[in-house]
Amino acid sequence: MSQPTAIEAEAPRTPFPSLPSDPFATTPQVPDVREVAERRPRRAAYHRDWIYRRALAVADVAAAGIAVLIGVPILGHDTLNPAALLALPLVLVVGKLTGLYDRDENLVRKTTLDEVPTLFWVATLYALLIWLAGNLIIQGEFGRDQAVGVWVLLFIGMVAMRTLARQAARALSREERCLVLGDAATAEWISRRFAETAGLKAKVVCVAPLEGGGLEDLLRLERIERVIIASRGATSDDTLDTTQELRSRGVSVSVMPRLPEVVGASVELDDVDGITLLGVRRFGLTRSSGALKRAFDIVGSGVGLILLSPLMAAIAIAIKLDSRGPVLFRQRRIGRDGVPFEMLKFRTMVDGADAQKSALASLNEADGIFKIKDDPRITRVGARLRRASVDELPQLYNVLRGEMSLVGPRPLPLEEDDRIEGWQRSRLELPPGMTGRWQIFGSARIPLNEMVKIDYLYGANWSLWLDIKILLRTVPFVLARRGL
Repeated sequence: MSQPTAIEAEAPRTPFPSLPSDPFATTPQVPDVREVAERRPRRAAYHRDWIYRRALAVADVAAAGIAVLIGVPILGHDTLNPAALLALPLVLVVGKLTGLYDRDENLVRKTTLDEVPTLFWVATLYALLIWLAGNLIIQGEFGRDQAVGVWVLLFIGMVAMRTLARQAARALSREERCLVLGDAATAEWISRRFAETAGLKAKVVCVAPLEGGGLEDLLRLERIERVIIASRGATSDDTLDTTQELRSRGVSVSVMPRLPEVVGASVELDDVDGITLLGVRRFGLTRSSGALKRAFDIVGSGVGLILLSPLMAAIAIAIKLDSRGPVLFRQRRIGRDGVPFEMLKFRTMVDGADAQKSALASLNEADGIFKIKDDPRITRVGARLRRASVDELPQLYNVLRGEMSLVGPRPLPLEEDDRIEGWQRSRLELPPGMTGRWQIFGSARIPLNEMVKIDYLYGANWSLWLDIKILLRTVPFVLARRGL
């Protein structure tokens, strides 16, 4: 059995409670999956896909109905032709052409946010087609304002309706039962991340080696609907053979790539007369991307400071009345290119709390960073600020000054930055962020060495839409108070 990576080795050794015995105690020995005879596709998986497809189709038609049957008459004060009803199923054709109904069956986490760029183009193409068929839709002239109205209403409607549809489909579907083909430590790590991910309805129930035997019995007895291939030592041929065999049996398959392949998320597919090559993108930002990100930060932090200034003033008064000391807590953090800066926060602890840090080292609950859930140094007002997640609002000023970004790598104190070596220091090519992937993944639960890998992948895959997605996902994370 291959050794787990650093990420896997730090997962807590907790057996899956759904199994009658510890699945990690012994590894099942069964015939190779390639020797397993064909079986009928699993009804549970197909039923789940059926629910999601139909729910999304209904959501899209409902959004088109709002855009065409309600939006067009209101915006143009015109009368609809009966043929306007034929425009509603047209959205299904456009959605199918863009693959909107084929994604969810391949995904463990089914989310509308990831497909917003595609929905943008679907709404654009649909509005164009409706505009071209204007005389068939209304009795009169189909104008520019109506076309824009259809586009806006359809885009917003599809995002909202699809979000509701997925919530309904998730409630109607059973929990997806997953088998990990790999080692025990990897399976434990995946199981823990599944449990910590909001809106995920999947559970790892057992583990087996890719090269082992008895897979047919394991799939049947444990009612497996998805297999996650996470074998570190597997060859491409082994993985491909296993994947094709499982898919032919109606079992969903996900492949967990190794770290060099994870960076493949930041590659461009290059087909040279049948030779598939992966062109790896540069790490960090080009000059134009950096300018775009900076403009986004300036607008976002400026608007945030203006809108939140009354709240920040009230917080400052409350801190001053509650305990002695300054309103703001200033801490030196490592910024872009390794240049230190003073990061601002509302003071939530007693004055001089840093001096007590060494005495509380035994209470630290995180690996590589200092985090205590019930820190005794926190003041009464500070506890409320942390629960409401508003203690970091002064960092908007750091963003406006260019010392930080709205989204980026986690800003580390000097002593934690000293532990970052080698390729991991490439994270410093980006400005640190008020939030980032480390935040929405559960910042206090992620070990330091895993956090720097997350930061690296953020820099390798940066786009403005990625920043927007992280900001949008930070909101429910903060409201759910999932951090320490």
